[in-house]
Amino acid sequence: MNTTRNVVIVGASVAGLTTAVTLRTLGYDGRLTLIGDEPHTPYDRPPLSKQILAGTWEPDRIKLRTDEELSALDAELLFGRSATGLDIAAGRVLLDRGDSVAYGSLVIATGVNPCRLPGVELEGVHLLRTLDDALALRAAMLRGPKVAVVGAGFLGAEAAAAARGMGLEVTLIDPRPVPMRRQFGDRVGALVGQLHQDHGVSVRCGTGVNQFLECDGRVTGLELTDGIKLDADLVVVAVGATPATGWLQESGLLLTNGVECDATCRAAPGIYAAGDVASWHNSHFDAPMRLEHRLNATEQAQAVARNVLGEELPFAPVPYFWTDQYDARIQAYGIFPADADLAVLHGELENRRFVAAYGHRGRVVGVLGWNCPRELRKLRQLVVDRAPWSSIGAQECLTAAW
Repeated sequence: MNTTRNVVIVGASVAGLTTAVTLRTLGYDGRLTLIGDEPHTPYDRPPLSKQILAGTWEPDRIKLRTDEELSALDAELLFGRSATGLDIAAGRVLLDRGDSVAYGSLVIATGVNPCRLPGVELEGVHLLRTLDDALALRAAMLRGPKVAVVGAGFLGAEAAAAARGMGLEVTLIDPRPVPMRRQFGDRVGALVGQLHQDHGVSVRCGTGVNQFLECDGRVTGLELTDGIKLDADLVVVAVGATPATGWLQESGLLLTNGVECDATCRAAPGIYAAGDVASWHNSHFDAPMRLEHRLNATEQAQAVARNVLGEELPFAPVPYFWTDQYDARIQAYGIFPADADLAVLHGELENRRFVAAYGHRGRVVGVLGWNCPRELRKLRQLVVDRAPWSSIGAQECLTAAW
């Protein structure tokens, strides 16, 4: 099967590699080029803030494919190379050394870049996006510093848990009133905050960072927006990420929130996007969507590979994602709008063993489980079926108070 002259994939993390593997699995035998800006072979990112940072896994364990498996792809592998531009009229991806690669079909899978704060260039201030970031951060943590984590979303909360697990003094800071509020709302976010406090983390929510304190180019602490000054030898900045689309600014593609695509993940004729960088219309929820979740990167890449080969099918998943912090595994299916209703379907919030449903516009749009994997898998069907909110049997209904 050779339905296109050459498929070029920009981005060699989960989405990019999965696209390449799926194309070969489906029988595509044409030219295939995989471009990645890191020198490492493709690896899994979720363990960076957990097992790699905690030191329970060696880096080789997160490789997505062995060298032999990569060789079997029969692809041109351009690792340690960056795309710098896209010439759609000429059908070429421009590269960092002044050369370019021609494509018949293009898949954009460049992911996201971490947001930065003024002062992030100081010694002792760390971002956490790549394997090298994680290894550098762990090496710094082994020196026993006082740690401040700025940002209490997935990444920041997991980094704080890893640091506390190493016995370090940790402060978790976020301008929102509770950790993970943007992801799960006030009630569950408050439980996350209590979880961290129970493990000895100082949780300072409702305040941001006014400035980094430093001496001779090294961070010594933080001044918060409430006027409090904190000592810190090491600061982790985890304040979100933005789609990695800088190289596409002059391309003519629509880049409002990542690479804007239709329901089939197509951004333009012959051009598709997958993973964290892709924004598309999810018909299951009748909403635009851009997800920074591991499983979505895999599933979307598989769908894109099929559509590159001509299937032209909409991609309409029920998202799944999770976080591990201390002894808690929080898993979620669906979406969690800010104005959703919340109802407890199993267990009790206070016991931190429960399943809760989230309702929006009269439908169940999300379910969340805290240390309840079996019950959550069963209740996932409510989201798949778009069950009416009025039909759920809730032990506790917290309308408009999620």
